[in-house]
Amino acid sequence: MHFNFDFSASQILWTLTFAALLVLLVVLLGRERARRFPWFTASIATMGLLLLTSQLLLSRLPRMTGTEIFLGLSDLDMLISLLVLVELARRAFPGLGKLGWIIGALAMLAVGAAVLVMWGPWPAWKTLTATSELVAIRLMDLTVDKGILLSGVLTIELGLLITLLGRRFAGGWHSHAQRIVIGLSTAALAQLTLRGTLQAIGTHTHIHTQSDYERVMGLRDKLIHGNNVAYLCVMVWWIACLWIDEPGAASTEASTAETETAPDEGEPGPESDPAESPEPVEQTEPQPESSDPDAQN
Repeated sequence: MHFNFDFSASQILWTLTFAALLVLLVVLLGRERARRFPWFTASIATMGLLLLTSQLLLSRLPRMTGTEIFLGLSDLDMLISLLVLVELARRAFPGLGKLGWIIGALAMLAVGAAVLVMWGPWPAWKTLTATSELVAIRLMDLTVDKGILLSGVLTIELGLLITLLGRRFAGGWHSHAQRIVIGLSTAALAQLTLRGTLQAIGTHTHIHTQSDYERVMGLRDKLIHGNNVAYLCVMVWWIACLWIDEPGAASTEASTAETETAPDEGEPGPESDPAESPEPVEQTEPQPESSDPDAQN
């Protein structure tokens, strides 16, 4: 028996990824994780909006309008991803001093800037400043491309720092912040690997025939699908980790509840309140009548 399966690998991965995003949002809101990680929740919502735009909206809009909307959302998602790193760093290193924050931030930015400058070509200044209708689109595309690269490098650096130094600065082992950063680092590493592999294929591959072109495009699609599968696995990891409470959270909540319900030792209870206790009544003994006549007179 032959089954007709009309869905491609891209459609299946898109459907699974969008469903995982919705489930993750439900977990973040239902388990009250969104209060602790508002920027991470906003990044997940923005990612879902990007998936909807790329799949359902771009094909129904004029090409220029759809490209501007998609690049605008991509720029917004990139900025939110940088704020997510700041949020997770604050959660992971609560015991770090101000000087440590400044030194760590400058060191991470220096490494990220070095990778940003050396990795990938930069367009000429005349191309960016030329008077054309495509200048805004070029600038937005460049911002998205370099911003995603910088965010990926910073994410991997933060993941390494949390793994190595998190417990020393009271970051909490196996905390939600650490697990989110592990997932982000895995997704960023997969994305940077895909980026470097595609650049190497484009640089060292020489296409002479149609079969060579089809082979290269097939390899490209497989690599992109692999990156999407890695991101899907990361979202499943987030759903499982964020559904479960952090180690020690139940005992902390129980001790807090006992502290709030226990009466203070310095305050008297309702039975020992001296203001409400009745005053003692003096009892006078009756004096016997004297039989002395002089006393009666």
